[in-house]
Amino acid sequence: MKHVNVKGHVGLVREKDSTAILNVDSNEYQKYISQRQNRLKSREKMDNVERELASLKDDINEIKFLLKALTNG
Repeated sequence: MKHVNVKGHVGLVREKDSTAILNVDSNEYQKYISQRQNRLKSREKMDNVERELASLKDDINEIKFLLKALTNG
């Protein structure tokens, strides 16, 4: 496959056969992978917080139910 540089973009080349544009800058790729991992970690952290909050709500509701049962005899 032959590649042609994309005018005005240092890290991009175009394949002659498919006319696809490819990023050949490995530093930019590593930066993208790092950012993607950070987004996934943040999303996972938020999911964990949401699960913990739901669990705490359930615990509070159970405590309220038990307290009502104790006060009603």
